[in-house]
Amino acid sequence: MAHLLIVDDEKSICEMLDIALRKQGHQVETVHAAAEARHKLESAIFDLVIADLRLSPTENGLDLLRFARSLDAEAAFVFITGHGSMETAIEAIKIGGVIDYIIKTPDLVDQVRYTVERALAYQRLGRENRSLKRELKSRNDAALAGLVGNSAPIQQLKQTIRTVAAASSTVLIRGKSGTGKELVARGIHACSPRAEQPFVSVNCGAFPESLLESELFGYVEGAFTGANSNRRGLFEAADGGTLFLDEIGEMTLPMQVSLLRVLQERQVRPLGSSQQIPVDVRVLAATNANLETAVKEGKFREDLYYRISVIPIELPALRDRAEDIPLLAMHFLRRFAEEMHKPVTRFSEESLRSMEHYDWPGNVRQLENVVERAVALAQGEIVSIGPLRETNGNGAPASGDALPALPPDGLERFIEGVERHYLASALQQAGGVRTKAADLLRMSYRSFRHYAKKYGI
Repeated sequence: MAHLLIVDDEKSICEMLDIALRKQGHQVETVHAAAEARHKLESAIFDLVIADLRLSPTENGLDLLRFARSLDAEAAFVFITGHGSMETAIEAIKIGGVIDYIIKTPDLVDQVRYTVERALAYQRLGRENRSLKRELKSRNDAALAGLVGNSAPIQQLKQTIRTVAAASSTVLIRGKSGTGKELVARGIHACSPRAEQPFVSVNCGAFPESLLESELFGYVEGAFTGANSNRRGLFEAADGGTLFLDEIGEMTLPMQVSLLRVLQERQVRPLGSSQQIPVDVRVLAATNANLETAVKEGKFREDLYYRISVIPIELPALRDRAEDIPLLAMHFLRRFAEEMHKPVTRFSEESLRSMEHYDWPGNVRQLENVVERAVALAQGEIVSIGPLRETNGNGAPASGDALPALPPDGLERFIEGVERHYLASALQQAGGVRTKAADLLRMSYRSFRHYAKKYGI
């Protein structure tokens, strides 16, 4: 049921339309003058106004339309008239909100009934479309929340992600170490129609060729020594979703041949099997290497390069968006303060200036590490970061860095707290896999197990 307003100086027309539209289940109000119509529009919201173009010698329907649109930018009108003209139609289009014109004929009531239903259906579609757009924008904004920054390069990057997300083409994400290539890949997936399907990530440089092949394509029982059961590969695991191949430049030439075949045929054959398995996977790849140079040197296949770089995305270095450094630093500060249960709230002014003027060769990852270390060492609400001129790419202090105040509970207790934090943090990043956590901390699994037992982790 819709709320309708009928405006016509002919009472008989108002009465006929009132009866007909009420029979259709609508709530109808009728007035016979522009002044009455303005009063109604000020005191209520109408889904549709049906108005005569000629209301009085001094005022017409277009004046009423202007008034209604000044109150509600989405006000919608259907005009009925016995004196239509091209000039009037053009003027109405400029004002906006006119859905249709109906010429007064003997079948006026039937025309109005049909037009009202069509207009209301059109409005419903418009509302649903706007609702879907708001929902999509909200989802996309949430998906890209990790890309912190207001600089022109980061805004352009977000727009590029939104644009390419709708396609199914392969994307090559290029950038220096620490610029956030996996974060961009996850953003593309989260903004895409595949968002509800799996996102699977693999670092191609972390596996020898034989293991990478079985990781990607899977294997059947007996395919090699130790293959005691069938195992799905990552392409199958990502079926319907997205597979992110990080550091693809580290892939060996034989593996490149196998990957190219899968991308062309959209089928995988597990090791030891003769059966081809269809897969529907969007592939995103990333590298910090110069693949064009690798192609010239014969280290990377040219046909694979063109296959994976259908849509190239270049990530900006942190120094090229220096205005984002304070925002990123505060983002990391809040996150680590929550994780470590520290009462820190802000950086010292000297620390902010130091971060803003540093070159950040390790990019966002280096900034993250520096802030994490500073929060771990902080003793109060204000975080202090020493001079960064000699800070290495991993955020470790150099000899010239300023040190925080002496720990009040003694060095031994302080070091225990730091060790406990990093063990727990590595375990969280490794998804609970202790061997991987040990690798992240660059320590043996035996040592990791010892410290984990010591701190009850």
